[in-house]
Amino acid sequence: MPRVSLFNSPFLLGFEQFEQTLDRISKMPAEGYPPYNIEQIGSNSLRITLALAGFLESDLSIELEDNQLLIRGRQTDDSDRNYLHRGIAARQFQRSFVLAEGIEIIGAELDSGLLHIDLVRPDPKPRVQKIKIRRRSKGAEAVDVTSTAGLE
Repeated sequence: MPRVSLFNSPFLLGFEQFEQTLDRISKMPAEGYPPYNIEQIGSNSLRITLALAGFLESDLSIELEDNQLLIRGRQTDDSDRNYLHRGIAARQFQRSFVLAEGIEIIGAELDSGLLHIDLVRPDPKPRVQKIKIRRRSKGAEAVDVTSTAGLE
């Protein structure tokens, strides 16, 4: 069955990356652990909070690969303890979030079992570009489209 593209309109040029991002999101497994919140804490600020009771800073890693925020945790088993009952397992996890272009990570903080990751989206700057129109002289070759000459 052929795949239907969401961005196949001739008026949507250069949106292939959005389509690839949507494909990546749709293929991500639905994970239940660890639970998380996403809060709007300012007009351009977000906070992702993950509940990570029992994890230390050294058990966690946060990485940004392309536009994908990856949070990984790995607890080590404490072999010095003798458990009569063990209901809290040492576990590992990986939670990922796809970030929009331009979102920046300000920092992360682990406080009372909650990992807070603060994000900001800078204000977009309006962009106006004037394109110079040139006349092609007879017998001249076509303009090299790989060059930025003539764009001002």
